[in-house]
Amino acid sequence: MKLLNSGVSSILLIVFYFAGCAGSTSQVINSGTWGGEHIVMIVTDSTTTLDYDCAHGSIDEFIKTNEEGDFEVAGVYIREKGGPIRIEDVPDKHAAIYSGNINGNNMTLIVRLTDLDAVIDTFFLTFGSDPVIYKCY
Repeated sequence: MKLLNSGVSSILLIVFYFAGCAGSTSQVINSGTWGGEHIVMIVTDSTTTLDYDCAHGSIDEFIKTNEEGDFEVAGVYIREKGGPIRIEDVPDKHAAIYSGNINGNNMTLIVRLTDLDAVIDTFFLTFGSDPVIYKCY
């Protein structure tokens, strides 16, 4: 009888687990290139890198959306400047929140620096699209 109860308990746990997952429609965003004006976002299985006209950044966690396609993740944003980079130069690095919405192959991305409480910009990206970036030289 004890073995039967153990087996039934295991089956019930599995059923409840999948029943809870069935209502969840959050998903990890598509891996690959998301391009737009002044930005490119490259999403891989392990990290996301961003390149802007005069900056770059990274996100070290999976970007998952909720049911409405909204997301918010932490990362870093590093400002660049024109000209050569010296070894002793300290990067202008800031903690950032990357938030936005994905609707099909289109993304709206808001970049906010948390330490300065400043919004850098709102970007519009398309999955598989080539970016238009003008690097600082």
